[in-house]
Amino acid sequence: MPWWGPMTLRPLAFFHIRRVEVHGVRWIDPQVLVDRMRVDTTRSVWDDLSVYAERVRGHPQVANAVVDRRLPGTLVLSVEEVVPVALVPGRDGFRAFDAAGRALPLEPAVMPVDAPIVPQRDTAVLALLGRVRSDVPDVYARISEVRRAGTAEFVVTMGDLPVRAASDVTPARLAEILPVARDLDRRGLRAKELDLRYRDQVVARLP
Repeated sequence: MPWWGPMTLRPLAFFHIRRVEVHGVRWIDPQVLVDRMRVDTTRSVWDDLSVYAERVRGHPQVANAVVDRRLPGTLVLSVEEVVPVALVPGRDGFRAFDAAGRALPLEPAVMPVDAPIVPQRDTAVLALLGRVRSDVPDVYARISEVRRAGTAEFVVTMGDLPVRAASDVTPARLAEILPVARDLDRRGLRAKELDLRYRDQVVARLP
């Protein structure tokens, strides 16, 4: 379209904003984001849309937002949410936290959050869970709890299997337990604990 096209079309009522579509939300009520946009239905889809995206980005659960137009009168809001990676117990119940250690305005009792439990806000544990969720989601899906065991060790519970690891454990290193667990299952063995603290080894302690 020529540069002067939007200027010519903007005054036409046919292109006034009549509808907003919201995509990419799981934990945020879409209506909350639409209200936050404060859309003026007398404005045109050819107007600058960046102001709407900027208003949505101000929501504490929004990592990024983009607003596009679909002719003749629809705005399409695409949202990247801040993802909860853990639930931390408190006096008023569980709170959802993200990988940066921030509490999110989520009510797990209202909007269920399927995430591991961390006994207290621990930024190192939360950061680890964020990396695991991103890099090896299959491993993250198995984790039910992560707690500290001293200052330099974590105990990562997968189902009912404790996995002991150094506090600098990487997602790739955690993923090394999967073939070990499969091998134990194949042989009909059940470990009481797996230990990743020894270089290049996965130690399975049997009952």
